[in-house]
Amino acid sequence: MVTFMKKQFCALLCALILLAGAVPAAAALEGEALRAADTLATLNLVDTTSDYALDKPATRAQAAVLLVRLAGAEQAAAGDLWISGFTDVPAWANTAVTYAAHQGWVSGTALTRFSPDSAVTANAWCAMLLRMLGYSDKSGDFTVSDAAAFAQRIGLLSRAYDGAMTRGEVFETMRDALTFSYRDGSGTVIGRLVERGVSTQAAANALGLLDETLTARQAADRHMAAVFCLDTYEKQAEIDGKDPSANASGFFISAGGLAVTNYHSIEDAIYATATLSTGEVYPVETVVYYDADIDIAVLRVSRTSTDKKTTSAFAYLELAGTGDIRPGDEVYTLGNPLGLGLAVSSGIISATNRKVDSYALPCVMNTADISKGSSGGALLNIYGQVVAVTTGAYTYGNNMYLAVPVDPVMEADLTGEGITLAEVVKAEAAKQAAAD
Repeated sequence: MVTFMKKQFCALLCALILLAGAVPAAAALEGEALRAADTLATLNLVDTTSDYALDKPATRAQAAVLLVRLAGAEQAAAGDLWISGFTDVPAWANTAVTYAAHQGWVSGTALTRFSPDSAVTANAWCAMLLRMLGYSDKSGDFTVSDAAAFAQRIGLLSRAYDGAMTRGEVFETMRDALTFSYRDGSGTVIGRLVERGVSTQAAANALGLLDETLTARQAADRHMAAVFCLDTYEKQAEIDGKDPSANASGFFISAGGLAVTNYHSIEDAIYATATLSTGEVYPVETVVYYDADIDIAVLRVSRTSTDKKTTSAFAYLELAGTGDIRPGDEVYTLGNPLGLGLAVSSGIISATNRKVDSYALPCVMNTADISKGSSGGALLNIYGQVVAVTTGAYTYGNNMYLAVPVDPVMEADLTGEGITLAEVVKAEAAKQAAAD
């Protein structure tokens, strides 16, 4: 017997959510900032001759210096003869500030003032990082007032930051950025640092930064932003009361908002929303592809949130399919178990071709834990690529979790506008009536 991860247990969930809400928001994990600083020091990006001063506020001048180092551009900055016009920058930071300003990565607080000793905020620092990576606020990729949330939304940051940044927090974000790709696809930050001789390949390898395989922690840090909690509504009264009839999971497969889930996750739903790791909520616009027998659906998620804020991009996952997986391969799940929020689990593939009643395609059986609400989540290989969509489990089995292959999505035409969730319900009802 197979169970489907679909309906929520309202009373239990409400109690658990209330308990979760009573827990104070955690700061950085103990020692996380120190580990980040040590990583950067090993890569010659942070000075080790003095105390890291992790708990002290990071200044705008310090941020500019660190940004230029992260870009591997200290040598280029030394040869830049451009004049910024800032009259308040100390000598030790002037070269970096001038170069960063020339590149358009930083700006002053006034025509001749940079305010080097002012604390750098999360939004200001993330705006600097994003510009260095090739994103442009002038072109509408992001806004400075939303830069930190945007950076988390696209997977640049693994957690939320707000207000003034400490030096330790700046180090953490720099560490996160090392494996992030430049927007033009020219490579990763660490790859460029190695190419330019700033960091050695041996050091990068020793830190695992050039390794294509991911640990569970790395998979969560780098890819959780691409996964969302899916709330579905079957009646207008539920929509009006903001009381979803069910919780599920989904994940983006394009920056523009295409996303995958299970068909049974949206079955009977007339409205749905996707809640990101940032806490932002985006409505589902249409269903561009679905197959009830295979139990897969591809959604188009609006780029305008329920708060009327528009994003230029979402983090997304690469699809690999099931062609190369084998029993014993390590896998990770990312999803929304019990509707309580995004979570990661790990396991191995038990079988790659398990025939299951009511599924048109054989399923991938694995031991990576999922629960009700995980339907539509991502089953990843160790390279962070999606091989299947988490869907259910054998009721009386131990660690016998099921996922449907994502291969049909890779072959489907996803270019159409699609139809609404309500129209899907009507279409399926018509099919059923015709069959009867």
